[in-house]
Amino acid sequence: MRRPTGRLTRLRPRLPRTRAGQRRLVQAVMAVCVLALLPATWLYAVTGDRLRTTADAPRTDVAVVFGAGLWKGGTPTPYLAHRLDAAVKLYRAGRIEVVLVTGDNSREDYDEPDAMRAYLTEHGVPGDRVVTDYAGFDTWDSCVRAKKVFGVDRAVLISQGFHIRRAVALCEAAGIDSYGVGVDAVHDATWYYGGTREVFAAGKAVLDVVFHPDPTFLGPKEHGVERALAGPR
Repeated sequence: MRRPTGRLTRLRPRLPRTRAGQRRLVQAVMAVCVLALLPATWLYAVTGDRLRTTADAPRTDVAVVFGAGLWKGGTPTPYLAHRLDAAVKLYRAGRIEVVLVTGDNSREDYDEPDAMRAYLTEHGVPGDRVVTDYAGFDTWDSCVRAKKVFGVDRAVLISQGFHIRRAVALCEAAGIDSYGVGVDAVHDATWYYGGTREVFAAGKAVLDVVFHPDPTFLGPKEHGVERALAGPR
């Protein structure tokens, strides 16, 4: 077998040869790991007393359900269906009055909010109790729009356990008194992907909280939640 050329040998990373150099390398790697995990640690710290279940969620006017993808036929994925099932359960138990569904409708052939509405009405939530936000392109956008566009001041948020802490922290930062219901999910590849993604998404959450960027699309104030709450019960 041919030995590596001199050029390839020079391209290989050189590890420190001295004990002091190796110690500094280990310390640098540990520092990077700690910095990467700080945002996730912050999320756990600020949301520790804000997580509930469908059995002990506080009674409030509004539940916010975040989008989680659709199948090609336009029906909710299992992860999204589990979130919507939790909203149905809360509505039937009389713990909420209105469901605000927020998701992506950035193109004509992909409409999360209407698919979510259809699922809820098929499972017994009256259509006039479901309000749609078509510009919930990410969690921060959904929280800001819930507050500024739909006038939500207090809400129960519904998502998977790996996402719910970030949702609560961001909605709190947007000015919504928030409680989170993290629904169960099978620990499949999607679950592990979601959990891993949250480590990186926590960093963006910190930036959102610090800088309060405008959502992708804000738009005018809408009165769907207000009208739904004022309707007959």
